[in-house]
Amino acid sequence: MELRGTTILAVKDANGIAVAGDGQVTFGQSVALKHGARKVRRLYHDKILAGFAGATADAFTLFERFEAKLEEFGGNLTRASVELAKEWRMDKYLRRLEAMLVVADAETILILTGTGDVIEPDDGVVGIGSGGAYALAAARALKRETDLPAAVIATKAMAIAAELCVYTNNSVTLETIEIEA
Repeated sequence: MELRGTTILAVKDANGIAVAGDGQVTFGQSVALKHGARKVRRLYHDKILAGFAGATADAFTLFERFEAKLEEFGGNLTRASVELAKEWRMDKYLRRLEAMLVVADAETILILTGTGDVIEPDDGVVGIGSGGAYALAAARALKRETDLPAAVIATKAMAIAAELCVYTNNSVTLETIEIEA
C-alpha cells in the first residue's frame, strides 16, 4: 500500500510566487497517519520551489532527478523540467512512478507529469493532488476578486481546501520566492 493524499497549490502575483502544501499523509483508508509532512521544498540554491502529490517514495525519486537536472542546466527551470519530463515518459522505471510535481522559480510555475507534460498555467495559479481542485478554485476566486498577495491567497485557499477535502489538512507549509528587483 502506498502513502498518498495531498494538496499542492502555487500562486503567482506581480512580486513572485507562493507554493503551499498540506501536511497530511494517508495510508490506504487511514486518513490521519501523519499531520505535519513537508511536501514543499526549496531546491537549487533556494531559487526553485517544488511540491509533490502522489506516492511519497515516487515523489522523492522525482525530486532527486529534478535536482540533478537543475544542476545540469544551471538552474534553468524550463529546460530542467522538459528534460525531466522526457526522461520520465521514456524510462521504463520512471514511467511507473505515481506522482506529479509543481515546480516554480520567481516568475514561472510548471506542472510536471509522467506522461511528458510540462504545463504552465495561463492565470498563474495551479493546484494538484486530492484537494487541488478545491484549492485551485478558491485561489482563482481570491485572485480575481481581491488584491491579496500570493502568499495570503495560497494560505486562505489551502484552508478552504482543508474544509472540503478529507485528504487535505490545515497543517500548511508555505514557501515563497520574490522577483529580484
